[in-house]
Amino acid sequence: MEELLARIPQLVAARYPLIWVQSAEEDRVERGLAKIAAAQGIQLFRWRSSTGLQRGLAADSVALPDTLTMAGGVAYIATVTGPAFFLFEDASVWMDDPTMVRRLRDLEPELEQRKQAVVFLSHTANVPRELEKDIAILDAPLPDRREIAKLLAVLLDRQAIAVPPERFDQFITASLGLTEKEIKRAYARMLLEGRRFEEKDVAALLDEKARMLRRSRFLEFIKPDMSMAQVGGLENLKLWLNERTPSFSDRARQYGLPEPKGLFLLGVQGCGKSLSAKAVADLWHLPLLRLDVATLFAGRAEEGLRDTIAIAESLAPVVLWIDEIEKGFLSEGGGGGRVFGSFLTWMQDKQKPVFVVATANDVRALPPELLRKGRFDEIFFVDLPNVHERLQILDIHLRRKNRNPDEYDLLAIAEDTERYSGAELEQLVVAALFRGFSAGREMSQGDLVRVARDTIPLAVTMDDRLKELREWARPRARPASVDTRRIAFFADWASEDVHE
Repeated sequence: MEELLARIPQLVAARYPLIWVQSAEEDRVERGLAKIAAAQGIQLFRWRSSTGLQRGLAADSVALPDTLTMAGGVAYIATVTGPAFFLFEDASVWMDDPTMVRRLRDLEPELEQRKQAVVFLSHTANVPRELEKDIAILDAPLPDRREIAKLLAVLLDRQAIAVPPERFDQFITASLGLTEKEIKRAYARMLLEGRRFEEKDVAALLDEKARMLRRSRFLEFIKPDMSMAQVGGLENLKLWLNERTPSFSDRARQYGLPEPKGLFLLGVQGCGKSLSAKAVADLWHLPLLRLDVATLFAGRAEEGLRDTIAIAESLAPVVLWIDEIEKGFLSEGGGGGRVFGSFLTWMQDKQKPVFVVATANDVRALPPELLRKGRFDEIFFVDLPNVHERLQILDIHLRRKNRNPDEYDLLAIAEDTERYSGAELEQLVVAALFRGFSAGREMSQGDLVRVARDTIPLAVTMDDRLKELREWARPRARPASVDTRRIAFFADWASEDVHE
């Protein structure tokens, strides 16, 4: 926050007297601005629709005469001499008034001469088109590690609670992604529950954070419940991810490696794209956030995307999972619009280690600029599992149901389930279990065979669409699975060479 607020005097010096700070944390921005004003000997005024224009931030400050409306507050600015900050907190609704826009444009030269600045503060920037070139927009970040450390240290000192340095750092990490007010409320709730900030309380804080983030319509904090060992097949993808496991470390930076930007997984529905996104977070031991892109673009998309980026960057390093990305960008008419442009710019230029995992079932209509290198490190095509992968997937799901795979002829089932997706193989095991349970006995090989032969996989009914998707992906994406036909060919060739 200090870095952002320090930019305000710089912008004033660079002849930008109109500044808009986007933040939902009024108190935090107010305190920061007051600190800068005091350090530089600058007057500070605050205007709110409920109080009018006041000198300073004191609760008992008396409103200046005739300033209850924003027009009155702006008019009073002309009477103030010398450097000053004028903080307007409820200005958004007034920006649709052409007269107010005109007054601000007329006021701008006077502000420059007197080294004054009008700072607008709101959650979103409602900047009129006439002022787009004149207003500098700043995004206030969420509290960083240093700010949270101060909050936590003060609280622990007041409560006379001693916390070892390592656990202190764990609580800081668990608090990232929340506003200052949310952090204080989370800590207060923990104290009311009798917690003493012990090691077991870190999980309680994470649960509290997940509960708070669920209030967002667009973003969900997910505890990874899937490891790479539970993802069948996709060996090329697994190798790529394993090579980048230590890539967020200082050792990788010293070696000269950049932090990975993102991964695009496209392919057949139900073949492990979403499972892989969850497994990445578990493999790299990073927090996982899921963005509901369809809901994002159906609502206040610009505000939602900005909040998402702010939370993700405050949690960095973090995995940001964007599921079925085509549902959002295709709804924008092929990718047009400011929101799409803002997303592309962030993907290209982001400085914080936010690893984006985007999944899609159909990307043929997505704009090509989304998929070019520089935004995603790699694009993988996830196809239907081959017979070897189907064998792995059946083995995994039987073990998850506490069954011994060695008691079944899984190779026969794998050969009978050509064109089954991973999700359909999971449901095959579930359906076979239902057959055994309803008959009052253990699931048998015959149950698996019967269900496999009765099921019509989705790939059969959507054969033409699948062929088109494969044709599109062949020259544009890496296969996530190893080509077992080549392995078999070289194995046979080697065997023949030995026999000769």
